[in-house]
Amino acid sequence: MIAVDHLNKIYPGNVLALRDVNLQIGAGMFGLLGPNGAGKTTLMRIVAGLLRSSSGKVTVQGHDLNTRHGRQQIKAFLGYLPQELGLYPHLTAREFLDYVGILKGIKDADARRKQVDSLIDTVRLGDAADRQLKTYSGGMKRRVGIAQAMLGDPQLLIVDEPTVGLDPEERVRIRNLLGELARRCTVILSTHIIEDIGLSCNALAVINNGSVLFQGAPADLIRQARGKVWSIRAADLPTGDFTLVATLQLADSVQYRVVGERVVDLFSNVEQVEPSLEDSYINLMRRH
Repeated sequence: MIAVDHLNKIYPGNVLALRDVNLQIGAGMFGLLGPNGAGKTTLMRIVAGLLRSSSGKVTVQGHDLNTRHGRQQIKAFLGYLPQELGLYPHLTAREFLDYVGILKGIKDADARRKQVDSLIDTVRLGDAADRQLKTYSGGMKRRVGIAQAMLGDPQLLIVDEPTVGLDPEERVRIRNLLGELARRCTVILSTHIIEDIGLSCNALAVINNGSVLFQGAPADLIRQARGKVWSIRAADLPTGDFTLVATLQLADSVQYRVVGERVVDLFSNVEQVEPSLEDSYINLMRRH
């Protein structure tokens, strides 16, 4: 559905945000993973037709986003949730969604109302739909954001850091909602929260310093880290060629989880363990 070919983006001041990015994105939920400032938001804004690339090509369902016609065409099937969505605090959720529906060109009032009511139920805000948005929690505002992105039944939904700053319960709710939406449209999820990718995406790409370090299934990334993740029980952890992932205080010692090569040669009480997606991400970043 989406092809990104040799994409580059250079901001004023010769700031290179994207460097020769190549991606193929199909159906389901696709995750973009990387640290803050990696280039994820720049890539998503280009794919959404909101930002022009410096060179390279992006096609969405055959539409070339280097052309004005292509950027206009994708608006008909695109939903976009930026990291910071401007809301009108004195409007209710129902009023805000109705207003966005008008902006999206849903002219029939009855059809627009039915769609707004359906989306309010989808994001589970029925009990709060007629409250002003200024009374909403952060998680509720993100759900309103997802609802506005879904207006018009988009075939492509792009969401940027939808769970940042949310409590664990709200994060799970948003993640499950996106998983449900991915059954009927392609969802691109950008985040630096590895758990959100591992529990919801069937494919992912890791981006750092504007370059793609990995693209594939989460299981493929995990496979690369096998044999490089270790559990160590010791009183102290000496320095070495490894990265500390977690520390667990036990009754008589400390249990360390580390990622590195040949850690078994450094300790006596060490055990090789199955890597998680977080371990695998750290292993990839160590290599680069």
